[in-house]
Amino acid sequence: MFKQLIMIKRILVLFAVALLVSVSFVNAQNEDWSAPSAADKIVNPLKGNSDATKKGKILYQQMCAICHGDQGKGDGIAGAALDPPPGNFITKKVQAQTDGAIFWKITTGRPPMISYAEFLKEEQRWQLVNYIRELGENK
Repeated sequence: MFKQLIMIKRILVLFAVALLVSVSFVNAQNEDWSAPSAADKIVNPLKGNSDATKKGKILYQQMCAICHGDQGKGDGIAGAALDPPPGNFITKKVQAQTDGAIFWKITTGRPPMISYAEFLKEEQRWQLVNYIRELGENK
């Protein structure tokens, strides 16, 4: 429990720093966010794994819903003031991306969204990809 609190505190601090840094990137952020083509070749090792998707849902509620919203529509309470706004995961545009591209975005981040490479294990990021897919199916 103590480790989780420290991790959450770190994430909140990094989120605040990323938000401040994002002000200088506002013009660049108005462009679409595309993963590099190499990301499309990354294969999801947990595709179709329902246990991984369930774990992804828990992670999503803990780490992502505050900005992206409970249903993944980009309407979370903390996301209201962000520029660019959080992604809406249920759109055709997001769901048309490869699992590798979504994984790359979670891993890399783009202000105001932080990189989750240091906060989530690779397996956890794939669990989130699975859950984001499920959000698209449940619209």
